[in-house]
Amino acid sequence: MAFPVDLRRCQVLGLAGTAVLAAGGGTAGALPVRDLLAPSSAEAALGLIGVYFGVVLLIAAWALLGRLLLGDEPPTPRALLVTLALWAAPLLLAPPLFSRDVYSYLAQGAMVDAHIDVYANGPSRLGGPLADEVAPLWQHTGAPYGPVFLALASGLSALTRGELPAGLFGMRLVALLGVALMAAALPRLARHSGADPAAALWLGALNPLVLLHLVAGAHNDAVMLGLLGLGLLAALGRWPVVGAVLVTLAALVKAPAVLGLAAVVVLQVRAGRSPARAVVTTTAAAAATTVAATAVAGTGYGWIGALNTPVSPHNWALTSLLGRATRALLEWLGSDLAPLAVPAWHALGIAAAVVAIAVIWLRLRVRPVYALGLSLAAVAAFGPAIRPWYALWGLFLIAAAAPSASVRHRVAAVTGVLALTTLPSGGPADAGQLVLAVSGGVLAVVVLWQAHQAELAPAWGRTA
Repeated sequence: MAFPVDLRRCQVLGLAGTAVLAAGGGTAGALPVRDLLAPSSAEAALGLIGVYFGVVLLIAAWALLGRLLLGDEPPTPRALLVTLALWAAPLLLAPPLFSRDVYSYLAQGAMVDAHIDVYANGPSRLGGPLADEVAPLWQHTGAPYGPVFLALASGLSALTRGELPAGLFGMRLVALLGVALMAAALPRLARHSGADPAAALWLGALNPLVLLHLVAGAHNDAVMLGLLGLGLLAALGRWPVVGAVLVTLAALVKAPAVLGLAAVVVLQVRAGRSPARAVVTTTAAAAATTVAATAVAGTGYGWIGALNTPVSPHNWALTSLLGRATRALLEWLGSDLAPLAVPAWHALGIAAAVVAIAVIWLRLRVRPVYALGLSLAAVAAFGPAIRPWYALWGLFLIAAAAPSASVRHRVAAVTGVLALTTLPSGGPADAGQLVLAVSGGVLAVVVLWQAHQAELAPAWGRTA
């Protein structure tokens, strides 16, 4: 007998999940240094269990909601947007979760506000309380972000006067604005692509990765994706210049969005423009936007060189893992080539991404939104660094233009796994923390199973 599913149950279950994980983040999240607890403390341990308990509840609610979309009366896009708001609400005042990047954003914004070259200097050059919050690995590293995001961060720094609580809340509001733009764009992109708008919202906006990393983690990827979605909508609506401007602004938040300009060109060609005119128009709009945005931000063009920002030595990207394994083997063999192993694998990864993108566009240029989603997924998969929220680069547009339900289901399965891969503190896990995290997830599964059995019991009694 199937577990009874309705929209209200999904909403309540997901709300319970985000409420519990927000509460657990109060002791186990990426807290300010003055509030950090020892991982071995009882409060931190209980918080870690609570976070993973909540994450599993959220994943379960999301999966049940996906099942509801397959029923005779699926929820409307409007109902899904209400659900997204309900699930996100407990995270608004939660501490940063799953990453400390938001502290880097605030420090870099303060640096721009103080007229410090944010590309030539790390947060250590700023000094003070904000810089102290940045992870040691990035204290001496220049910003890898474009002038549009740094202008936003600088404006927020001036508005909040460097106050940490206000800055954290403000940066979360910026991320929420990005998520709102994503949610607004998804149904329209889906209709243009011949996909189900409700299914697009379910996979691309209510996705646990969006809530955990774009909302709770306040990552600037939300702004990038929101602007990218609006740009594609403008290009689909026969405003190619506006589309090129918005896509360029997205790329000036984070560089991967620059691939969206290819989609703008293809959409112009589909609308009847010559390829040469489409390329010239898009290039001119992108160049003008870049010059204007950089001048307004006042950061200069150091962001071009900052694209080579070093990655974490323990990063688990495919090419980094292969590079470290190859280096270890060469060191064991006594080869002098060992130091070249990681850079060589990173170069191979970039080459593989370029080849994959070329093949994707050759085969799928008639579906530019889907081709762009797959291209961004290739950049994330073969790049030298990866984090769970990088999967959203491609997932956002795959959700809007996936050609079949089977594609969405496979992507959803990957999402469920990635949602469980990062500690709420944003740091590496030791054996004890892994045990606590698994315990929280297992406890949630047990509670869900008991609820399932309790629902079935009256039905079994009636049939008996």
